Amino acid sequence: MGIGSFIKKQFIDVLQWNEDTEGVLAWRYPMADQEIQNGGQLVVRESQVAVFVNEGQVADVFGPGTHTLTTRTLPVLTNLKNWDKLFDSPFKSDVYFFSTRVQTGRKWGTPQPITIRDKDFDMVRVRAFGMYSYRVTNARTFFSEISGTREVYTRDEVEDQLRGILMATMASSLGASQVPFLDMAANQALMAQQVKGDLTTAFARYGIALDEFNVASVSLPEELQAALDERISAGMKGGMSADKLAGFTKYQVASSIPLAAGNEGGLAGIGAGLGAGLSVGQVIGQTMGSTLAPQAGAAVPAAPAPPAAAAEDSIEDRLGKLKGLLDKGLISAADYDSTKAELLKKLIG
Repeated sequence: MGIGSFIKKQFIDVLQWNEDTEGVLAWRYPMADQEIQNGGQLVVRESQVAVFVNEGQVADVFGPGTHTLTTRTLPVLTNLKNWDKLFDSPFKSDVYFFSTRVQTGRKWGTPQPITIRDKDFDMVRVRAFGMYSYRVTNARTFFSEISGTREVYTRDEVEDQLRGILMATMASSLGASQVPFLDMAANQALMAQQVKGDLTTAFARYGIALDEFNVASVSLPEELQAALDERISAGMKGGMSADKLAGFTKYQVASSIPLAAGNEGGLAGIGAGLGAGLSVGQVIGQTMGSTLAPQAGAAVPAAPAPPAAAAEDSIEDRLGKLKGLLDKGLISAADYDSTKAELLKKLIG
């Protein structure tokens, strides 16, 4: 090494990062031959952390402030370097700066629907979108797990990994929840709270802290959206019962829209059920009547005599009603074909 090159390198005695480029999370300080002058100054600003790496191993981590680089401030390196060689810089190490500022307004979403398990509907496919914010809190872990020895590591690069973690965590978190999915879909703050706890743990593994997480919109399958609208409508009716759950059940009966009609296998025994309209009327009467308790001292009216059993519809009528359910989209083509075949067998037989 020429004396000129040596002197030139020795003038580089202040190490700092001005964060000139937006979106950079980790930056390696450029040094000739990876040499740092003994007694040089390391300037770490607020919202930054500096990491000394010696031969691939994290030696020291410095927080905000001005640090003089000597054997006293870098005791870990004392036993790793040879201090008695003339013109040999004592520090042949890398210095990495990490931004610890909160990265705000980051968008997340599900390009493809994710499948979650729900206690009411078994399996649900859902898409959701929202925003989140995060920051690097453990530079040592972030360096060893994600950024590594690259000269520059950006926000876009880490978010490619975070999105995969977010999708997997959301599916498992919502699936393991004891809260019905429709309740969380109607209350997006509740859904965000359910997911945020598990995401915080998942991000911490990589030295990242989740600052905020919110759900802006949820896209449900049509049948689930209809069920959610029905539940909201039932709540707006009010007065059907003091018990909200009972009120919702009574509203379902009164509106004559059974949710299970669109499910696979939900039409078992439809041949006998198509002629049961009178029974539904009885259920409505009993349900609505049960909410009107007699006042004290009032005579209890006698129970009405049960009406005569309705005559069973002919097979031709049942086929017509079955076709009507198919045209309205309440049953699938497979359900229609299988039930039609059973009715035709009875007709031919």
